[in-house]
Amino acid sequence: MTDARTASLPDRLPLLRRRGLMRQATRAFFQARGYLEVETACLVPTPGEEVHLRPFRTRLERPDGSTRDLWLHTSPEFAMKRIVADLGLPVFQLARVWRNGEEGAVHAPEFTMLEWYRPGADLDGLMDETEAFVRRLLPPVVSWNGVTVAIEPPFERLSLQDAFARHVGADLLGTEGDAAVLAAQAGITPRTGEGWEDLFFRLLLERVEPRIGRGRPTFLTHWPAAQAALARRDPAEPRAALRFELYVAGLELANAFDELTDPVEQRARFEADRARRLALRGPDPDAAWPIDEALLDALHRLPACAGIAMGFDRLVMLATGAARIADVLWQP
Repeated sequence: MTDARTASLPDRLPLLRRRGLMRQATRAFFQARGYLEVETACLVPTPGEEVHLRPFRTRLERPDGSTRDLWLHTSPEFAMKRIVADLGLPVFQLARVWRNGEEGAVHAPEFTMLEWYRPGADLDGLMDETEAFVRRLLPPVVSWNGVTVAIEPPFERLSLQDAFARHVGADLLGTEGDAAVLAAQAGITPRTGEGWEDLFFRLLLERVEPRIGRGRPTFLTHWPAAQAALARRDPAEPRAALRFELYVAGLELANAFDELTDPVEQRARFEADRARRLALRGPDPDAAWPIDEALLDALHRLPACAGIAMGFDRLVMLATGAARIADVLWQP
């Protein structure tokens, strides 16, 4: 059902025309940089391993009467990394993805994800390229949700450790695993049953995110290793992983990794995440699926590379000033 706050299709047409132009500009940007556009399957046996994401489950029926559970993917990441492992080429995709239980002003259960992977790039190189892309796609100044930001270089690069020191008054990495110490440094009382991870996300949401990406776009970098299951650890600080998120005008826009290529470590991380997910969800058939053995088999061939997932609909929201994601979707 269309949200009553969503404008009619004729009223939204200028926004949708802008969306189309931005799709064309996206393809031109990556093709000019030597990227290959790919298309991967939406129905997959393994939709991802994120602890808190909820995929849509469906059932494949074969002509012989046999059936198999499949899922709509939450990201094309696993499939795209297998392509990079096989071809060694930079690739990009404007992919439709699905996440159950997500709906609101900036969330939709079905949306478009722009993902790209570049062999030979590290996190700094990927931030350089991401900044160039965002500056190409967005106007010089954007206003969204009452925040006005100039899209000009250089974008801020701020580690989570420094962000927590600045905005929370806490030693994030030094407190990892100890919610009581993190709460004491933050000057708050933990909620009943609130562990370190829950408290970390609460402080990130309440104290850090409202203060970044507002004076200028901000890359929030070097996340605690437990919060970046597909990223390499920072050789200079093993407690942190080589991950960044990009915030513009208070809107989280992208998530990126310097990709982990060790299949043994990746399997261990997957198994740990699966155990946490099943502990949270219990005997839920919508939370259990096989590990992606094809990805693990491909990781030893994956060249050093960095990859990023960007919410394309949110990028259109920033470009147009649309208040709700439904306003920039053809059929919300």
